[in-house]
Amino acid sequence: MRRSIFIFILITITMAIAAALVMSLIFIKNQPGSTRGVNPLVEVNVMEPDSAQWGLNFPNEYSTFLLTKTNQARTTYGGSMPYSKLEADPRLVTLFAGYSFSKDYNEERGHLNSLSDVHSTKRVNDKTPGTCFSCKSADNPRLWGEMGMAKFDNSSFRELSKHINNPIGCASCHEANTMRLIVTNPALDEALKAQGKEWQTFTRQEMRTVVCANCHVEYYFAGEGKYLTFPWKNGMKIENIATYYDDIGFKDWLHNITDAPMIKMQHPDYEMYTANSTHYTAGVACADCHMPYIREGAAKFSTHDVKSPLLNANVACGACHRDVDYVSARVAVIQSQVRETMNTTEDALIEAITAIKAASAQPNMNTTALEEARRLHREAQLRWDFINAENSMGFHNPEEALRILAASTDLARQAQLKAVQAAGNPALSGTAVVNYI
Repeated sequence: MRRSIFIFILITITMAIAAALVMSLIFIKNQPGSTRGVNPLVEVNVMEPDSAQWGLNFPNEYSTFLLTKTNQARTTYGGSMPYSKLEADPRLVTLFAGYSFSKDYNEERGHLNSLSDVHSTKRVNDKTPGTCFSCKSADNPRLWGEMGMAKFDNSSFRELSKHINNPIGCASCHEANTMRLIVTNPALDEALKAQGKEWQTFTRQEMRTVVCANCHVEYYFAGEGKYLTFPWKNGMKIENIATYYDDIGFKDWLHNITDAPMIKMQHPDYEMYTANSTHYTAGVACADCHMPYIREGAAKFSTHDVKSPLLNANVACGACHRDVDYVSARVAVIQSQVRETMNTTEDALIEAITAIKAASAQPNMNTTALEEARRLHREAQLRWDFINAENSMGFHNPEEALRILAASTDLARQAQLKAVQAAGNPALSGTAVVNYI
């Protein structure tokens, strides 16, 4: 009898514990998801373009983001101080002859100036497509969702400007309320999928680089609709991109001195950095250097005052490197080497252009050789511009930058020699031919 009572009591206790455990699991399951930091004060609308609304929940990030409006400091080779690159390097006027960049080419300012800068540039005219807004506004995700990218791109710049009022902001990189980093540019989504990649499967650390590729990439406007396209089908190295453009017969403009069909490269920061650079291979993300973690009191957060790490080296570099002075000095050496090499490349391009112009004026020039000189001019300059348009003066990937510039210089000298051959007169080269044979 006692044994039966004991067993009954044991079963009752076991059932009570099991019931309590089940109830606890149900309770936990029905709790709202965990949030980082304090609970949000407001719910932000999906794809909300006004960053001030997001700032109500994330005042630290927002207050530092506002600094991109006025952080106009210049580094040795860049920064965010507006200055004319044409005045700083007059050779660019010749290199971009016949294209709008020969008339207006200024250093970019911080993210909050994206709209005012694009409206003020002389490169915008009545023929400018809406595609040029693609990297300029936090209104874009909403408009892409409502219009579709094809209609967005096929709109005129003037017409689309009526619907765009907010510069680059929170919605350009984040999902509302969850603050998850996301791909917002349909062109990037399409380019990644073409490579068999799904960004939704990337880690948060990977996304701290990928979101920058919403804008900081090489791109072109495809077809009559000016559809934004990344030329990554063959790969993201410069040779892959050059082959892609050759295969589709694309050109941005016809050089008005050499008549070569030219390509204007756009800020290929993502392509350069991810090409097995030292920092990328080590797992460092763009945000680790350009948006390092900082503290204000007990709060630790990623500063959204996006700028050159050289302007915040103690924090940006000091997170990993003990001797910040040494690191800064190494950056200066690397950038100086790339700039000196780029000068050599530009000189070679100018001499090639001069030789092609002289050959074109000869009544009995070899047209086949002249066309080859023009092709070589195109190939040389798009490689040089891949480094020129990139925003780190080679530091994102020094080895790759120097490799590309060396190839560009070689192609430019080949173009010069081919032009001399076309003219049938070595004196027209402007430089002793023997130096380059």
